[in-house]
Amino acid sequence: MELISQVLALEPTSQVLGKEPIVPFAILLVVILVIPIMFERLRLPGLVGLVFSGLVLGPSGWNLFQSDSPMINLLSDIGLIYLLFITGLEVDLEQFRRQKSRAFGFASLTFSLPLVMVTLVGLILGYGWNISILVGSLFASYTLLAYPIISRLGVINNEAVTVTIGAKIFTDVGAVLILAVCVGIVHTGAFSFAKLFTLSGWLIIYSVAVVTGFDWAGKEFFKRSGDDEGNKFLFVLISVFLAAVGAQLIGIEKIVGAFLAGLAVNEAVGEGPVKQKVVFIGSVIFIPIFFVDLGLTINLPAFVNNVDTLKLTLLMIVGLIASKLIAALFTKLVYRYNWQEMLTIWSLSLPQVTTTLAATLVGYRAELLPVELLHSVIVLMVVTSTLGPLITSKIAVGLNSSPAEDPTPPQPDQNAPKTDSAFTIIVPIYNPHTEQYLIEMAALLARQCKGKIIPFAIANATAQMDAPQLEASLQRSEQLLTKATVHSRGLGVAAEPMLRIDDAFAQGISRAAREQKANLIVMGWGKRTGLRARLFGNVIDGVLWASHCPVAVTRLVESPKKIQRILVPVENLTAPTLQPVQFAQMLAEANQSHITVLNVCDRRTSSSKIAWRRSHLSILVSKLALTNAPEIQIIAHENVAQAILQAARLYDLVVLPFIRNRTSPGGLAISDVTTQLARQLTCSIVMLGEPQRTQTTNLVMSKTVTSITSAV
Repeated sequence: MELISQVLALEPTSQVLGKEPIVPFAILLVVILVIPIMFERLRLPGLVGLVFSGLVLGPSGWNLFQSDSPMINLLSDIGLIYLLFITGLEVDLEQFRRQKSRAFGFASLTFSLPLVMVTLVGLILGYGWNISILVGSLFASYTLLAYPIISRLGVINNEAVTVTIGAKIFTDVGAVLILAVCVGIVHTGAFSFAKLFTLSGWLIIYSVAVVTGFDWAGKEFFKRSGDDEGNKFLFVLISVFLAAVGAQLIGIEKIVGAFLAGLAVNEAVGEGPVKQKVVFIGSVIFIPIFFVDLGLTINLPAFVNNVDTLKLTLLMIVGLIASKLIAALFTKLVYRYNWQEMLTIWSLSLPQVTTTLAATLVGYRAELLPVELLHSVIVLMVVTSTLGPLITSKIAVGLNSSPAEDPTPPQPDQNAPKTDSAFTIIVPIYNPHTEQYLIEMAALLARQCKGKIIPFAIANATAQMDAPQLEASLQRSEQLLTKATVHSRGLGVAAEPMLRIDDAFAQGISRAAREQKANLIVMGWGKRTGLRARLFGNVIDGVLWASHCPVAVTRLVESPKKIQRILVPVENLTAPTLQPVQFAQMLAEANQSHITVLNVCDRRTSSSKIAWRRSHLSILVSKLALTNAPEIQIIAHENVAQAILQAARLYDLVVLPFIRNRTSPGGLAISDVTTQLARQLTCSIVMLGEPQRTQTTNLVMSKTVTSITSAV
């Protein structure tokens, strides 16, 4: 202890921290955990808090960290690569294909206008062509920070919103390629058209090789890897870092390779557990450290005392806002959108975070961009990331869906194979304490649909089929199945028990459900949650991701036969999100229960828009052709989760949609309302998950809802 005191007394704090890498790393983890939560409670983006914490901890503040620290540089570089990789990985190709021509039209406007305007400003200020074009390209792209807001408001299918989402791929690709050329010219020395053509040629060859090669390799590897998620995860990481190394070998920035790798493996990875784990690792650790490191580079005294930098920052902010507004206005005139849609497009395209910050830092490290431009871009990021979502939350309230996207009752897939089999419910049995309620729930549904139950158990596979452990597992499973079969038949429902030997529970359940042409899987709630489950998954996660049919994950605190009042919170006013209503109706008819459909809107929503939402939701529910029309409630509240929790006190069961966790395009993790409700509700819960792709079933025939929401 005395030695430590002497060291601290003799040496500056920054030097002591530099000798003990574990100390700054521990501080970084605390900052990453605490600061975003504090800023989100202040209605500010969490990433702004991370940049601010870097400013406070860096040379301009407490001087605990230095921007040239080897450990921070390494972690920041990984975060930078991860950030661009996730940007490519999160590109919504489905939204892009849906409105490809209009997305390209808007992308051309929102890319070219800021590019030309800022380039001219740079030339007027005497920065030269290379710097001016690079700075112009920085503002041509945008980050969809307001995605959780438009998803929560239920306007994700509005054509103007879809066009804005689809256009992002064009702006990101354009900005990254211009960055590659501008920085490549600096690396090759003096500018010449010969060098430009050579670099452009190598860039085209490299881009085609990465996008096509990694796409083919990813699909082939995933096809041959089966259920080994660990190897798939490693393949994705190897892909991104190989692409980054390849980019450096031909003289372009590594983040270009990372972005192209994300685009390349986008379809191979899909929306599955592997993608969730890849994004989770980056968004929790590496990307936040990148934003903290960005704050370390800020020289606050130099920024505040330099009048020219302040003028440049103000000019850039005004120029960006004006150019994005003009682009949205031209889009409105060309595609005949209304003013509300035009302002929504404008607000969605304002935030400058991922590509902009990454490209700026790369340009600064390459000594292409001066420090005053770095400061100006960081301030621009803070302003636009705060202003854009704020405007979206006010403008997009009540934004109507496009006529082409008006919800209709789910229709059977004409191309799907037809079957005359009875309605089949698979009930995985493992825990004897929850078995009775699970069978009762399945029996109520099967009796209502005149179907059957398949109690299903899995015995843990071993290397030798005559191993004592396997024999013990088989005996236990047979006892559980016998008990479940007797209970099912006592409830007047046909039961066909099924036993399987398998070493993977989730895959075993999903495959058995497919083999038996099941219409529904009813599962008990698992206890494994938190970081470990997020990293390695659990049985419920695996079944929800892989199943071909709906999955009802239940946490029952009393017998399902006693359920009399059912609450169904509906987040988005679109047809797919009403599938929990259909599920609740089946259960209500079996028990003669009462159903309430609840929608929570923003507390600032006007009375006329609330009336419209009530009318719209009533029409949607009426199209489901339910026997007994449920009660419709609309609540205006500032917090969706709290409103649902208050309403749920009067109900026996809450039916929730399964909403997959996703990260914001900025790379920071976003919690969802479903997760918060599942933790705090004290009544029985059913979380209904839909298959990844549209399937024909007797219960649900529509696509999975994959919207994200912010609980803040």
